[in-house]
Amino acid sequence: MSAVAFDTLKFAKRLKEAGFSEQQAEALAEAEAELFEAHLASKQDILNLERQIEDTRAELKRDLAEVHRRIEEVQAELKHDIAETQRRIEEIRAELKREIEEVRAELKREIEEVRAELKREIEAVRTELKHDIAEVHRRIEEVRAELKHDLQDLEYRMVIKLGAMLVVAVGVVAALVKLL
Repeated sequence: MSAVAFDTLKFAKRLKEAGFSEQQAEALAEAEAELFEAHLASKQDILNLERQIEDTRAELKRDLAEVHRRIEEVQAELKHDIAETQRRIEEIRAELKREIEEVRAELKREIEEVRAELKREIEAVRTELKHDIAEVHRRIEEVRAELKHDLQDLEYRMVIKLGAMLVVAVGVVAALVKLL
């Protein structure tokens, strides 16, 4: 700081008039002068300080304007990035819809193919079963015919045996009648 003009002689004179000794008045005047020099600001010091404050204020305004400009740039970048992200999301959404529809269509085709294959297999099994049932019926009829033939054969043999037994019985009765 710059020195402030302080009249130590005038101050010391006043102190002597108030009853201080010359030595006391001079010591106190010097102490006051040092105090003023060390702690009081001059008009020039205040003007310098005001100029520094104004310079700092102007610099802060410039910095603040730069911060505002940068914020606006970042906001514009963010808006652009958000718009780009939304556009990309819509592209992905559309792509997913297409893929889902393709998968659905493919599943429908595969389901129809499986249904058709099952129908063919069921029809083949039905045809085979009908054939097997017809074969079983035919075989049953063959067995029935064989059994009928065997029964008729057995019946003829039994008739012959019965007839033979009757002839023998009649012969035995006739021989007994003759003997008696």
